[in-house]
Amino acid sequence: MPRVRMYKSTPCPYCTAAYRFLTEVKGVDVEQIDLSGDMAARMDLMHRTGQRTVPQIFIGDVHVGGYDDLRALDRRGELDPLLTG
Repeated sequence: MPRVRMYKSTPCPYCTAAYRFLTEVKGVDVEQIDLSGDMAARMDLMHRTGQRTVPQIFIGDVHVGGYDDLRALDRRGELDPLLTG
């Protein structure tokens, strides 16, 4: 199973929703990286993803995007194959 990483900040309702969806619905372990107060790390993430918002979710080396992107991927049936590798 590929490593799932989620970059988040506090407070962030979309981060909480994404974490719950991945852990409770999909049953995967999620490594959370909190960017609260770490502007350098947030800027690095922005340069890597082109996105300014959190959460930013990675499954293995694949950048999924945010919560809405995660759910859209699931609706299309493309999330489970990523999670199972």
